[in-house]
Amino acid sequence: MRKASGATPLVSLDAVALDTETTGLDTTSARLVQIGAVALAAGRVSDDATFETLVDPGVPIPAETTAIHNITDAMVAGAPAADAALRAFDDFAAGRVVIGYAVGFDLAVIAAEAERTGLAWARPRTLCVRLLAALVAPQLPDQSLDMLAEWLEVPIADRHSALGDARAAGAIFVRLVPRLAERGIRTLAEAERACLALTGQLERHQRAGWAAPVSRPERFAGPGALGALDPFAYRHRVSALMSAPPVVMRTDQTLEAAIALMVENGIGALLVSDDGVAGGPLDDYAILTERDVMRRIAGGGAAAFSVPVGAIASRPLHSVRTGAFAYRAVGRMDRLGIRHLAVRDEDGRLAGIVSARDLLRLRAGAAIGLDDAIEAAGDATAMAAAWSGLPAVAQALIGEEIDARLVAAIVSEELRALTRRAAQIAEAAMLAEGRGPPPCPYALIVLGSAGRGESLLAPDQDNAIVFARGAPDGPEDAWFSALGEKIAPLLDTAGVPLCSGGVMAKNPPWRGSEAVWRERVAGWVAHSRPQDLLNVDIFFDMVPVYGAAHLATALFDHAFRLASANIGFAKLLGERLLGGPDPFTLLGGFATVAGRIDLKMHGLFPVVSLARTLAIRHDLRLRGTRERLEGLIAKKIGGEADLRALIEAHALVVRLMLAQQARDLLAGVAVSNRVEIAALTRHERAALKTALKRARLAPEIARTLMFA
Repeated sequence: MRKASGATPLVSLDAVALDTETTGLDTTSARLVQIGAVALAAGRVSDDATFETLVDPGVPIPAETTAIHNITDAMVAGAPAADAALRAFDDFAAGRVVIGYAVGFDLAVIAAEAERTGLAWARPRTLCVRLLAALVAPQLPDQSLDMLAEWLEVPIADRHSALGDARAAGAIFVRLVPRLAERGIRTLAEAERACLALTGQLERHQRAGWAAPVSRPERFAGPGALGALDPFAYRHRVSALMSAPPVVMRTDQTLEAAIALMVENGIGALLVSDDGVAGGPLDDYAILTERDVMRRIAGGGAAAFSVPVGAIASRPLHSVRTGAFAYRAVGRMDRLGIRHLAVRDEDGRLAGIVSARDLLRLRAGAAIGLDDAIEAAGDATAMAAAWSGLPAVAQALIGEEIDARLVAAIVSEELRALTRRAAQIAEAAMLAEGRGPPPCPYALIVLGSAGRGESLLAPDQDNAIVFARGAPDGPEDAWFSALGEKIAPLLDTAGVPLCSGGVMAKNPPWRGSEAVWRERVAGWVAHSRPQDLLNVDIFFDMVPVYGAAHLATALFDHAFRLASANIGFAKLLGERLLGGPDPFTLLGGFATVAGRIDLKMHGLFPVVSLARTLAIRHDLRLRGTRERLEGLIAKKIGGEADLRALIEAHALVVRLMLAQQARDLLAGVAVSNRVEIAALTRHERAALKTALKRARLAPEIARTLMFA
């Protein structure tokens, strides 16, 4: 179970719905007589995961309260005392968010019981369904539990029993989640912040002697929320850890030969194929591990040594990309319960193998933080839960002083994985609906920052599809249109909003056959208008994330070849750098709105666009901003000092934006490209001024180097 953060979507929240029954309504004197709770897993009430206990209050239960909850002195005789009951509840809650109806009352009674009994009790993170209902339905005559249940058509069984009312509170919460989303309240921290704005209700709770019914998200938004984080898992890619080339043997060779090969190479697994050669398509291979060998010998004795390895080796072969970060391999091994992963290149061919031994240092002590949950997600809710872990990880990595561009690359990897998983789920849905498999090979592509490997924590959907054949509005196009229509809402629910500019494969301008795309690119290069270039230029950042990668690779090369040969196209891209607003005031301060400055406009856009424009002009088929600028340096195009200054400026802007976005997401603040100047240190403010001044030089550098 992933620990909830402020960025956790309500739709995928793991929580506990709580209710208590007491000796009275005065929180200063009321004693617990019953605790009931039910788990919520991935946004659903788990009726089979419940907690219920009577509690001996140590005092007589007044008759008037027994008349409400039907709990008598005789019933609680011999029941656990409050401290024991609360410890048992804490074990059941296991650090999850606690949800309840008017939960401030329950929290106040629990806190008083803890103080009375000397129990060390830490208040959990909480949400109140009464407050949440007030956010979406202030017009209701009242927000009583019965009224909310009737409005939301939630049946209540065993009213005024702790477990019955806890179940009702949990079910009401689940019904409120989509209504909250319609009002832009999607995450735990956003819900907390919205409830804290209901000052009138909060004041009434306080006057009644109740505890605060909702937690302040800032309390949980610090950089230490994940505990110790292992930077190694985020600094290294699988390509640096794998064994390559892998040891491969033919399927017709014997188990005895396989054992000898393992001993000779000191390995615990080898790969098997018909030709015994690495570098082929991944589907050609199976894997033989030490465990497979031991099981076969245990079952077959000496006769097992002559069995062909092809009859023993396991399929399917689980794999990871060469470019994946080490945390992905760790997470995949843990999820699948295996100790070896094949490593595939970008074309899906066998490149190496990585073992648990290679990754052993990542499993000792410090947390990994991210895992393989996206790849295992079965629906958009599970995708959302996996995606929501990014802000806390990004914050922790920045705190570890890892290069922010590497953190952005990690965010990009997760966004690519999320997009790939959305395509897989969408394909399965197409099959289930009787639409059949893809009518021809295709590649799903991400564009813009995800393609460059520079995604921040507030990306939107920029994707496209290229397929092998088919005319616009033809049967192939219709199939891929339907696929795009399924991918977009999956990503939106998962936390990656629809692209406001419409750059999504569900829209006709962003899908097509190879032939259609080649014609489209030729049109862009020959006739693009300045107002069209906002979407066109991000196409040159594209990278395939799913399907037949060679289709996208060929299109990428074709686009660069055409664009670099057309000077007019590059000049149009360069002209977009002109005339940007000044990031400084007349007195030299930062030009802010509400204390924040837009670093995408003033810092990111000029440097990224400059690097892309010059890469296109000089046919540098690279994607990342840093790689493009270093490519210019390697070709001796431009002054090295100026270009390295831009590389440094880009790194600083990315770090400040990532840090701000992580803080905002975890605290429930609307995420944007604006950075709060007051939150920066004096050194950071000075460095930012220097970086923005360098970014202002981008138009001049573009003009100078256009014909270098």
